[in-house]
Amino acid sequence: MERPATSEIPDLPGSYQFRDRHGQIIYVGKAKSLRKRVTNYFTKGYHGRTGEMMLVADSVEWIVTDTEVESLMLEYSLIQKYKPRYNVRLTDDKSYPFLVLTRSEEWPAARVLRGRRKAGNQYFGPFGQAHGVRNTLDLLLKTFPVRTCTTAKFNDHVRRGRPCLLFDIEKCAGPCAGEVEADDYEELLDGMASFFAGDGTAILAELGGKMDVASEGQQYELAAKYRDQQRDARKALERQDVITDKSEDFDLVAVHDAEFEASVEVMIVRSGRVTGRYGQIVEKVEDLSPAELITRLLTKRYSDERPPPEVLVDALGDDSGVMSVWLSDKRGSAVSLRAPLRGAKKRLLETARANAVQELQRQRVRR
Repeated sequence: MERPATSEIPDLPGSYQFRDRHGQIIYVGKAKSLRKRVTNYFTKGYHGRTGEMMLVADSVEWIVTDTEVESLMLEYSLIQKYKPRYNVRLTDDKSYPFLVLTRSEEWPAARVLRGRRKAGNQYFGPFGQAHGVRNTLDLLLKTFPVRTCTTAKFNDHVRRGRPCLLFDIEKCAGPCAGEVEADDYEELLDGMASFFAGDGTAILAELGGKMDVASEGQQYELAAKYRDQQRDARKALERQDVITDKSEDFDLVAVHDAEFEASVEVMIVRSGRVTGRYGQIVEKVEDLSPAELITRLLTKRYSDERPPPEVLVDALGDDSGVMSVWLSDKRGSAVSLRAPLRGAKKRLLETARANAVQELQRQRVRR
């Protein structure tokens, strides 16, 4: 590939793309200074996969942006659109199971689903394994008896005018047969949402208060019902690991780097409890440091999701300031992006990194 004249390349932020001789985009990158970054490819003498890419590349072009944040988002959108073969391949977290409240429906259901998100629904997770969140959901259904059936089954029972067996065993409020008012059903949905958002302790206290009031009013059957609901909710709460003494919200990202691949571990903490976690193996088709890999992952994760007030990572790169600005814009308030050097959160990162090491070892054994 012929090297472009340095004077032709603007000394401005933006995104650049390499194309092969067929015109296909094979790599997309971003830069604070397009001139410095693009020129490096022709003067640094890259080896390995980057060197291979330079042998395949036939031309380079660029798009200037006003800010570094804009270049970050342009890079992400171009990678998503063209899926260049020399860019790192990140597994979409939507391939992992989520607990979904289908708020887009007239009578929403609680389901464990994978795949693309639907507008109007409420999502919690992702989770590493589907059976774990299904067990938690099953424990909560007597406390918050929302429907879990398919739309077809729900409509079938609407036509019949009677609920299914789950109503009889008190694991559904029976909205299909008019057994519950819309406002009361909405409260059940909000209670389940609060639990999965990390407010389980407050729910236990609320059920305990209702139990005491019912007992004082000599409504012993109702008090026993609240007692059983509190017991089931407590069992479900025990499935969420408590990792901090404070009621705080943050996400944690740790990376174990290897020569041709990397293992990433993500923990989602709300109110001091782990409400979601997942890991993935990343094929390193481009030379990325752990910090650069974390930047790619954060960009993908929060592209359509509001970040928490704090994001903890085990490596910060040169663009951490740009990432912090972008995360704060996405949240609508300040987001702290940092790599803790000591204390409890540093130990949490070490634990997450150890999990990432184990996951990479398991992947190699499976091969």
